[in-house]
Amino acid sequence: MHEPEIDQCLSLVRAARGQQGEALAQTLAQLEAALMAQTAATAPAAAMELDLAGYVTGWNPGAEQMFGYTADEALGQHVLFLYVDDDEAGNIAELVLESGSAVTDVRRRRKSGEVIWVRLSIALACDDSGEPCGMQVRLARVNQGLSLQEKTSLHARIIEDSDQGVLITDANERIVSINGAFTRITGYTMAEAIGQTPDLLRSGVHDADLRAQVRSAMQGAGPWRGEIVGRRKNGELFPQSVTISAVRDERGRISHTFSLFSDISRHKAVEARMQKMANYDALTGLPNQGLLTQLLGQAMTEARRTRTHGAVLVVEVGRLGSISDTLGHEVGNALLVEVARLLRATLREGDLLARLDGGKFAIGLLHVEKREHAALVARKLIDSLAAPIVTGPHSLQVGTHVGIAVYPDDAADPETLLRGADVASSRAGRTHEPALLFFSEEMNQRAKEHLRIESELRDALANDELMLYYQPKVSLRSGRIVGAEALLRWRHPVRGLVSPGVFIPVAEETGLITELGNWVVEEACRQIRQWRDANVIMPPVAVNLSARQFDRGLPQRMGQVLEQYQVHPEQLMLEITESLLVRGADSVIAIMNELVAMGLALALDDFGTGYSSLAYLKKFPISTLKIDRAFVVGLPHEQNDCAIARAIVTMGQQLRQEIVAEGVETMEQMHFLRELGCDQLQGYLFSQPVPAADFERMLREGRRLSFTGP
Repeated sequence: MHEPEIDQCLSLVRAARGQQGEALAQTLAQLEAALMAQTAATAPAAAMELDLAGYVTGWNPGAEQMFGYTADEALGQHVLFLYVDDDEAGNIAELVLESGSAVTDVRRRRKSGEVIWVRLSIALACDDSGEPCGMQVRLARVNQGLSLQEKTSLHARIIEDSDQGVLITDANERIVSINGAFTRITGYTMAEAIGQTPDLLRSGVHDADLRAQVRSAMQGAGPWRGEIVGRRKNGELFPQSVTISAVRDERGRISHTFSLFSDISRHKAVEARMQKMANYDALTGLPNQGLLTQLLGQAMTEARRTRTHGAVLVVEVGRLGSISDTLGHEVGNALLVEVARLLRATLREGDLLARLDGGKFAIGLLHVEKREHAALVARKLIDSLAAPIVTGPHSLQVGTHVGIAVYPDDAADPETLLRGADVASSRAGRTHEPALLFFSEEMNQRAKEHLRIESELRDALANDELMLYYQPKVSLRSGRIVGAEALLRWRHPVRGLVSPGVFIPVAEETGLITELGNWVVEEACRQIRQWRDANVIMPPVAVNLSARQFDRGLPQRMGQVLEQYQVHPEQLMLEITESLLVRGADSVIAIMNELVAMGLALALDDFGTGYSSLAYLKKFPISTLKIDRAFVVGLPHEQNDCAIARAIVTMGQQLRQEIVAEGVETMEQMHFLRELGCDQLQGYLFSQPVPAADFERMLREGRRLSFTGP
């Protein structure tokens, strides 16, 4: 800057001192820091440390020399002991907490009583977590006799070197001075800017109201601070934080206006990224549940005003877990992205699509005429995912279930509406085929009942309310008891014995089945050990495993339990269901082989109700097939049941597997199965499930099945 321009800037800054906020304070702080640096060499290096309350926690020899107090005298005292009687405590600590540092000249009293001027350079100290914990203060004696020329030179240099752009206009709103930061930010040199008006930077994106506020500040109505979009010389728009104020001469007339501004493009970009992280799913780029809830709330408010209807659909995409386990998470993630694309392509532009979690997506249909219209959209969504989805070299088939909730019929707020659609989706997912289901109040009551059961079931685990009953398996050759199936029972303290049909589905839905399954295995092994210690000759006990338990850690867990109770592997049989066999065959076979290598036997429960075939079954190391009770109940009169039972027995014989028929209740059923060549039966014909003591009594008494009736 030239000398007249320096004088001009200096007078403006002085006039603005005390009027402006953060932007100008930062510039003046830099100026004061420079002044301090110039005079620091004339005083000894002194420093002290304070906690946030103002008590002295550090005192170096320089401070001792400056004030005459030893460290022992100063440490632990409040800094006010250095203050001159008529000085106010001020707000230095508040300034440091706000900006992180401060520089100021103050009067202080030495131990001798002498009052001296001291320049304080205060910086905030933070702990390892970044939280303020105190202040570090550097002190230097200052000479108050700096010349006007020295100050003028330093002021001009600070303005020129500031990171903030400085723009000064005259009374006619013509630019008379800029600094280097102005050129760096806008691209305009001094020669290009001097004589122009601030419209040089006008972007044209602001409305008349904001322009009026800015002009009002330039005409002396008072300082204005805000954000404006400016235009660089190259035409690029950029956001800026601006402070504008007018300066008056001795007669009170506006002589100049100055603007301090900063380019906040980077700040805005970071803010936008944070906003996106808070409201959008990182994988698919779709809105997340938080943003969906917000948008639904707005739509539902509008629907109440206009008396219109809308719907929320929760789409749950199945088999993602098994695909990720088998092919890797990269493939699973790519599949999710493609699913999101297919769903978006199926919907209208005004429909909302969000990802909730895992394989769950939510769709907001903001305007529907009838409930049936929501079902039509659900069917289209199901159809869009019906064909195999190509992801890289893989062609992958997924399952789809949709739950639907309609507003205002089913809920008055977005959270309840979304929860209703989610409940309906879970209910629809109990079938093996793609399905859709509407939410209803009955379903809502069942959902509440499920929550209650889940809570009480967790308490049951902790309060020893669970027990195992044992249903004998008997040989159809000898009639002897040759095994048993351990069945979980819950003795509720209020409702008594709770049916497994009530709490097992809830445990499956909530994932609590894993904890229950582990408890069953451990309790069965404990009981087997107890029988052995009591010299009871015990046949193998079968326990049921859920698909959730069947993971890579299962063999290790089984080995630990067997070792803990010193149970031989041949004393335990593991029963699995057919649905497990289609979940990543290679990984399942590997786990099965590990279990069989340990000496454990595997049985396939509920055979015939799922996906199994002879060609499929021969891959798995299964030693026992159990005919589901659904195919036993019609024997020997139902032709189809007879044909299915005969086919299963034949299949088992071909695979050299033992065949067990479940749910046998009549002598006719027993004789038919025996003639087919079935090996064992299990059912009320011989015994219902009984407590451990009753089963032990059967064994000791040598109870047998009678082939000739009572």
